[in-house]
Amino acid sequence: MTPFTPGALAGIRVVDLSRILGGPFCGQILGDHGADVIKIEPPQGDDTRTWGPPFRDGVASYYFGLNRNKRVMRLDLTADADREVLLKLLADADVMIENFKTGTLEKWGLGYDVLSQRFPRLVHCRVSGFGADGPLGGLPGYDAAIQAMAGIMSINGDADGEPLRVGLPVVDMVTGLNATLGVLLALQERERSGRGQFVEAALYDSGLSLLHPHAANWFMSGKTPARTGNAHPNIYPYDTVATATDPIFLAVGNDRQFRILCEHLGVAAMADDEQFATAGARSVNRVLLKRELESRMATYDGKTLADDLAAAGVPCAPVLSVPDALQHPHTAHREMVVEMPGGYKGLGAPVKLSRTPATYRYAPLTEGNEFLPREAAND
Repeated sequence: MTPFTPGALAGIRVVDLSRILGGPFCGQILGDHGADVIKIEPPQGDDTRTWGPPFRDGVASYYFGLNRNKRVMRLDLTADADREVLLKLLADADVMIENFKTGTLEKWGLGYDVLSQRFPRLVHCRVSGFGADGPLGGLPGYDAAIQAMAGIMSINGDADGEPLRVGLPVVDMVTGLNATLGVLLALQERERSGRGQFVEAALYDSGLSLLHPHAANWFMSGKTPARTGNAHPNIYPYDTVATATDPIFLAVGNDRQFRILCEHLGVAAMADDEQFATAGARSVNRVLLKRELESRMATYDGKTLADDLAAAGVPCAPVLSVPDALQHPHTAHREMVVEMPGGYKGLGAPVKLSRTPATYRYAPLTEGNEFLPREAAND
């Protein structure tokens, strides 16, 4: 476990009013890197506390995955007195994160126009579905709905199958990453100007930003991208392939890697076959190439073959389950599973800094722990 040291964001105070995923994920990243994050929850708590099973101490695993390194205070922002508590917190804050429906904070007198005048150094970060204006402005946004609208589902799934949602809340999580990036950019600019600014990360924008290379392909060719299963639309072999045991994933990105693959399989001449000698030819003749490769791999143990190919310089991997991935020795080596007192276990911070590494100070708050008292707003 990484020893406690002042993080890269030590001295930065964040008031996190957000719920569900994108905003809380942003707050957790900032907290992991040393920011003092005060999470404001409504009296009933963040909705994700109930998104289970599984539960521990009455709190769902979903909440546990997004809310460490935060101190928590419960406020009813519909009440004048609790809004005054929030304003006291903001007086010493550098960043505020929120994902309220468009117009809600403005109705309470807490919109950016008001807060920016009262707290000119405050970075106000809003996570929204579609932004505040435009044809879809102000509408609520949910990960799966954005995957559908942004074209992600249309290119995910088997060629002859139905459009599929990516099995992760990828739009929500990327929106959280974009929110984090926006906050850091605004804090950096504040060093020059002395002023905060409004940062917006919309799920719709984030979903569209994920469309590489499909958007680039369409811009150039005008051809509507199609589902290709596990295969890459531009390069091949970049796909799952069958072996005698479990499938493996080949990710061959250039001619040199393809030659090494052919040599390893005992078919070196295939690398010079005009049907497969170049990246373009391999992509065009992918059906034939997959058939040829799988015929050669039919006698190989998948995991052994993947390990041997990777060692030889061919990007390749076994297809692991979630438990297998989380228990892999390299996962432990990279400190990507965090354990804390009280039974907390979660994913570690993926960004590694040499002098100011991420630290893990507070486990997510459950009903058995102490909430930050309202009087702390005066501290």
